[in-house]
Formats: sequence, structure tokens, C-alpha cells
Amino acid sequence: MVTLEIKDLHVSVEGEMIVKGVSLTVKEGEVVAIMGPNGSGKSTLVNTIMGHPAYVVEKGEILVDEKNIVELKADERARLGLFLSFQYPSAISGVTIANFLRTALNAMKGTKTPVPEFMKLLKERMGLLSMDFSFSKRYLNEGFSGGEKKRNEILQLAVLEPRIALLDETDSGLDIDALRVVADGVNAVKKKTGMGVLLVTHYQRLLNYIKPDKVYIMVGGKIVKEGDALLAVEVENKGYEWVK
Repeated sequence: MVTLEIKDLHVSVEGEMIVKGVSLTVKEGEVVAIMGPNGSGKSTLVNTIMGHPAYVVEKGEILVDEKNIVELKADERARLGLFLSFQYPSAISGVTIANFLRTALNAMKGTKTPVPEFMKLLKERMGLLSMDFSFSKRYLNEGFSGGEKKRNEILQLAVLEPRIALLDETDSGLDIDALRVVADGVNAVKKKTGMGVLLVTHYQRLLNYIKPDKVYIMVGGKIVKEGDALLAVEVENKGYEWVK
């Protein structure tokens, strides 16, 4: 069982301290949610876990199965089983979703997956997410709606099968139908693979569909409260000022 453990993490961006001593644990098969207002450091935290070079770890550890990965590059962290779903995915003209995913899968495995084998896998995963196969022929995120971008992120999740998925505001900009599609996709992949999920969100509504085992409230770069799914409901009703 893969475990992601954050210990007393302090992170700065351009000399300003953003994350100020965060500690938490995510185990395989577990859903952990981080809620908090804008500017609380949630996205900084998950980007730092994934190894974004703009974020500097000033103190603390990021452990995967008790191995400190602070010095590892993003691709090395990915090969250990980490995956980050971006809040604002980039568009890449001329690169189809299918080619992108096969390249990513080969980089993860360190081998070359034969095209017929990969296409069979891709069709299976798209079926799991109730996606039409024609979607795989489109250029990556080019002209995509917000919902299509998020569904494409979940397709990447399904194909790459990470052990721990970091979902950064996957619900942002989604209407209720798109939210359900994305949530159903995450739940389907989790059920199939047993991955752990660290989910960043502003709102409790996503947690109606992806049930958290733990909820952390982050304000001003710190975890100020933790609890179970009921904490998310309480914050939704009372607001973040109540937590502060």
C-alpha cells in the first residue's frame, strides 16, 4: 500500500512563505479533501507535492512510502505513482489525446506499449468513463469546454493508473451534470485501481459525489481544522470566517 505523507512542510514562492507547516497523510484507497478560501495555499501544496520548480521547500518532508522525494523531479515522482490533475490544463495543438496518453504511459513504464495494445486499453478506459472514442482523436484541450478539459484529465488518470491522485479544484467551472460525470469517473478509477485521492476544493458540493474519509481546512497556509465528511458540511453552512 502506497502512502503519501507530508511532514511540517513549509513552501515559499518568490521569497514569500505560502505553506506554513502543513502535515497530512493520504493512503492508497483513501480520499482526503483539503478545503479553504482563495489564497490559503491549497494549490501551492499540491503543486509542491508534484515537484513544480517554482515552489521552494524551505522545511519539511514529502514522503512516498517513507522515502523523502523533495529532491526528485516531477517525472520521477510520477513514476513513483503520483499524478496531478491541473486546475487549468494547457492546450497542445497538433497532438491528439491518444498520442499524448501513449507517450505519457510509455514514459511512466519506461517501455514502449504496442499501438494495438494501447488502443485496446484506451477504449476500455474510455468505456469506463462513458466517453465516445472519437474524443481521443481531438487535439489536446484545443477548443475544449471546461467540462471536456476536466473529463480529459480524468481519462489521463484512468490510463496512467497512479497510486495517489492530486486533484486541484477539479470541480471549478463545472455545471452539475459535468460535475457528476467527473466525479463518477474518479470513483470508477478509484474502485478499479484502489488509488488514494488528495482532493482540493472550495466547496462541499464535490464531496457529495466523491466521499472523503478525512477533511482538512486550510487557511493562511496552515491546517486549522480537521475532521470527517461532516466538517465539510459544517464549513459549507457556516463559511470560512467561522473556521478562522
